[in-house]
Amino acid sequence: MALSREVGAKPHGVKVAGVPVVLWRGREGLKAFLDRCPHRNYPLSEGRVEDGRLVCPYHGWSFTGDGACAGVPGCGSGDLSRLKAEIVAVAQWQGMIFVSLKPQTAFADGLPDMPQGDDYDHFWWAMKPQRARVFDALDNVLDPFHTNFIHDGLIRVSHRRQTVEQTIETFENGFEATYIQNTDYGWMSRALEGRRARSRGRYIPPVAFQGRWEGPERLNLCTTIWFVPQDAHTIRPMARFTTLKSRGPAWLKEAAIRLFLVKVIEQDAQALTKLHDNIAAFGGPKFRAGPGDRLGDKLMRLYSGGKLVPERLGPYAMEL
Repeated sequence: MALSREVGAKPHGVKVAGVPVVLWRGREGLKAFLDRCPHRNYPLSEGRVEDGRLVCPYHGWSFTGDGACAGVPGCGSGDLSRLKAEIVAVAQWQGMIFVSLKPQTAFADGLPDMPQGDDYDHFWWAMKPQRARVFDALDNVLDPFHTNFIHDGLIRVSHRRQTVEQTIETFENGFEATYIQNTDYGWMSRALEGRRARSRGRYIPPVAFQGRWEGPERLNLCTTIWFVPQDAHTIRPMARFTTLKSRGPAWLKEAAIRLFLVKVIEQDAQALTKLHDNIAAFGGPKFRAGPGDRLGDKLMRLYSGGKLVPERLGPYAMEL
């Protein structure tokens, strides 16, 4: 996965679940191959795009968008049909590029609803890769309790809690937790949101989360994050932020959000790395659910490829 703007005239290499993939734009538009030439497995991302074809820099073999080998310099016109590059499923949506190592992927089935229209501004933030497990990152962003400690003073305040009502709605392929509450006491929450009536956190399998912070009458802020697994030990968060146009110039809101969130992102990254390393030191996770952990079992079931029974749970009273 990558941002659309990251893939220009040159091939762009990414890693997905440990597998190198090359993204490039040819005559037929955006394409994706496994990042190895079928000849000697040289990385195609080190090559170039010439006349709408992807050219390997090692021996100059060229490939069309469907993976067919279009030329082998110095060898005349032999049968090239068996020399195809390996195609990867790819789609472009709302400024983001999605790839799947599974053939014939229906990308639309796994894409969340996101605010659209003239009332909103949007921007993408491709964050730095970090050492972490995808599951822990999803569990972290869905968990409201850690914010009183890891983000004390920024999002919530550990010594100043408020009563919150939580309800959970499960679907066959996801779930959403809704929190009825006032704006959190942390200074960053108050600066970015304004007045809050409720917030929602939704899990979209396999690697996406969406948070919505709503005022009494309308949406204040929406953040959709994909925790892209580069390999078994590294993730790269890719986030899309949506804000109301009426709350100021788009460039100013983007600058403010980046400035305010950089510390929160750093705190979570440090926590996730410590989790990763400690879990590895003990040979794997051994979790115990506490009285407020109502989402972890649902997350684990869906993340492992299972399904949920659609139902509505709660309300539950919490102190956050």
